[in-house]
Amino acid sequence: MSDIRIATPEDQVLLDKEAKYCSYGDTVHYIEPPRIFSRCEGSYVWDTEDQAYLDLQMWYSAVNFGYANPRLNNALKKQIDTLPQIASQYLHKGKIELSEMIAVDAKNKFGLDGRVHFNVGGSQSIEDSLKVVRNASNGKSLMFAFEGGYHGRTLGASSITSSFRYRRRYGHFGERANFIPFPYHFRGPKGMTKEEYGSHCVQQFARLFETEYNGVWDPKTNQCEYAAFYVEPIQGTGGYVIPPMNFYRELKHVLDQHGILMVSDEIQMGFYRTGKLWSIEHFDVQPDVIVFGKALTNGLNPLGGIWAREELINPTVFPPGSTHSTFASNPLGTAVGLEMFKMTSEVDYGAMVMAKGKYFLEGLQDLQKRFPIIGDVDGLGLALRCEICGPDGFTPDKATLDYMVEEGMKGDMVVDGQKLGLILDVGGYYKNVITLAPSLEISYPEIDLGLKLLEQLLVRATKR
Repeated sequence: MSDIRIATPEDQVLLDKEAKYCSYGDTVHYIEPPRIFSRCEGSYVWDTEDQAYLDLQMWYSAVNFGYANPRLNNALKKQIDTLPQIASQYLHKGKIELSEMIAVDAKNKFGLDGRVHFNVGGSQSIEDSLKVVRNASNGKSLMFAFEGGYHGRTLGASSITSSFRYRRRYGHFGERANFIPFPYHFRGPKGMTKEEYGSHCVQQFARLFETEYNGVWDPKTNQCEYAAFYVEPIQGTGGYVIPPMNFYRELKHVLDQHGILMVSDEIQMGFYRTGKLWSIEHFDVQPDVIVFGKALTNGLNPLGGIWAREELINPTVFPPGSTHSTFASNPLGTAVGLEMFKMTSEVDYGAMVMAKGKYFLEGLQDLQKRFPIIGDVDGLGLALRCEICGPDGFTPDKATLDYMVEEGMKGDMVVDGQKLGLILDVGGYYKNVITLAPSLEISYPEIDLGLKLLEQLLVRATKR
C-alpha cells in the first residue's frame, strides 16, 4: 500500500490558485490533494501524471455512452460548423425533431399525448416542472417527495430534496415538501418480503387520505392540498435504492384517486441507465410529467427538459413566456441528443444494458459472499449498489467507504501488470453506499477489471 500521494509542483500551483480564486460552493474535495485530470476516453480518465483511472460513476451518470464517444462528439463538431448558436425564441430543426422523438416515444409507451420543453440542466428543468404542476393545480405549492430523494439544489428544487443541509443557510422558497418513506427494504422492518414492504409503504401513505384530520385531504370537496408527488423511480443520491416492482403501480392508484400528479425525475436514471429509456417504464405506470437531463447529451452540453401530458402543457394552459432560458433548446445540445437517440435505436440498448448489469451484479454478489462488510448489493441494468457496513453486515460504515474511495484515487493498484486507479461515487442515506454507474459501453473485460479493483480495495479495507 502506498503512502499519501503528494501533488506535483505543477498541480500544486493550480491547487493554490483554486484555493484563492475558485468558489467552493460547487466543490467537494473527497480526497487530498484533489486530482487534476487532463484527458478521458471510454471508461477511463487520466490525471496530469498520465495515471489512468477506471471510472465507475461516469460524472454522476451524465456520460452514459462513454467519455469522448466518437459518434456523439462528431455530431457536436458538425453542428458547430453549421448552426452553433441561435436564440431560443427562434426555431431550428434540432429542437423540433428532438421534441418529436421524445413525445412520440412517450405516446407509444404510455398512450399519452404530450409536449417537450427544454432548459439547460436538471435542476432548471425541475424548476420548470414545478411551474407546470403548480399551474395545473391552480397554484397549489405543496408537493410530496421521498425521504432519500434528490431533485437538485436550486431554491425550488431543494424544497423537494430531502436533505435539509441544502436548505439550511437559505431558508425556503415556497414550502418544503412532505417527505414520505421510500421502500428501502434492506433497512426496512424485518419479516416482510420486498413486495410486502412496498405495499406497506403505500398503505401508510394512503392513511393520509382517510379523514380530513390526517391533514392533506378535504373529503367534502374531494380536494388534496398537494399538487404532485416527485419520485425518482430508482433513488440516485439516496443510494441507488430499487423499490419492488409493485410499488409504483400501487402508489399511482392512490395518487390518481386524489388528483395528485406523478412527476418522474429521470435526470440520473434516464437514457438507458436501467435498461429502459426511462426507469419508470419498469413499473407499469403512466407518469404525468418526466424530467430529464444529464445523459441526453452525454455530458457534452448542458441540456435538459421536461415532457408533460398535453393537458398540462399545451399553449392554452402554459402559454408563451411561462418560463424561459437563454440557452434552452440550443442547437449544439439538440444535435447531440438527436444523435444519441439515433445511436440507441440501431442497437438493442435495453437488452445490452440488462445483460451487462446482470453480469456485473453477479460479480458484486460474489464479492458480498467473501467480504462480510458488504451488507447489500442490488442493481437494475447498470445502476448498481454496494452497501458498506460494519462487521455485522448491517451497521452503516461511512468511514470504511471513505477509506476505499481515497485508496482508489491513489492510482497504485495493479491488475495484470497495469497500474490503475478506481473512481467510485458515494451515496446513500448514511453515505456508505457505492453507487455504481459505469459507462453503458463498458466491456465485459472492463467489468471484470472493475470487480478486481473493488476486491483489492475491500482487502485493503479489511486489513487496515
